[in-house]
Amino acid sequence: MEFSIIIPTYKNYNYFKLTIDSIKKNSSFAHEIIVHLNGIDETTENYLKNEKILYTKSSENIGLCSGVNNAYKLSSKSFILYSHDDMYFLPNWDDALVKEISSINSKKFYLSMTQLAPTGPVKGSIQHIQFDCGDTFENFNEEKLLKNYHTYAFEDLQGSHWAPHLIPKDLWEKVGGFSEEFNPGFASDPDLNMKLWVKGNRIFKSVSNSRLYHFGSVTTRKNTNISPNNGKKTFLLKWKISVEFFTKHFLRRGELYNGPLTEPIKNLSYYYDYFISNAKYLIAKYIK
Repeated sequence: MEFSIIIPTYKNYNYFKLTIDSIKKNSSFAHEIIVHLNGIDETTENYLKNEKILYTKSSENIGLCSGVNNAYKLSSKSFILYSHDDMYFLPNWDDALVKEISSINSKKFYLSMTQLAPTGPVKGSIQHIQFDCGDTFENFNEEKLLKNYHTYAFEDLQGSHWAPHLIPKDLWEKVGGFSEEFNPGFASDPDLNMKLWVKGNRIFKSVSNSRLYHFGSVTTRKNTNISPNNGKKTFLLKWKISVEFFTKHFLRRGELYNGPLTEPIKNLSYYYDYFISNAKYLIAKYIK
């Protein structure tokens, strides 16, 4: 089972090459790789030409959302996997996803991989495996990673790790891919999840056995001076709830996976958080 793997990149050749090399080395299937070059980058473009990798490009950095949507137009597979350009895909990553797809009795799902990273999760983020194999491409210890990545016990979780994420192509088309008002990319993942929720998707699952290493500081969206809070505000004004409220009460992000999600449980915690979320919405809407 082959995927269309879509990767936007912005002047990040050394990490990007690691990402591509890992996909080619550690995949069980011959996946279709499609790249969007944000901005002029002759080194990366020459590499793509030499490797015969499909790509689109823009003369300027048009943002993660627009870049992915552009590259998507070249896709030919039935499943779309979106990745950052600073991720190292580990052996059996795709076997685990294919096995998961085969077990799902639905054409609506959003699957994500489990991250290993050199530092612990930031406050408010989903849990991941902390395992230091280097925080730059210069000190990356590939041998250490490949010998040990599978030894860490972990669980399937609700709500996903965001990227890399895998969804059926027809579902991607129904929601229109990424919403480009979220460029350069902040809060685009929860917005995509909300659009999927509205379309009736209730499977949002982080698959433990599908693993990758994430350097975590050099992705396309981080090459900008725009605050991530701008994305959260855009989400808030669009959906009238906060990202935090959505991920906690709808996606139950970070809880152990126990099947498709149901409607939010409207308990005391729900109403308290909704009050906070609504206050944020009113402030964002009426106080400039």
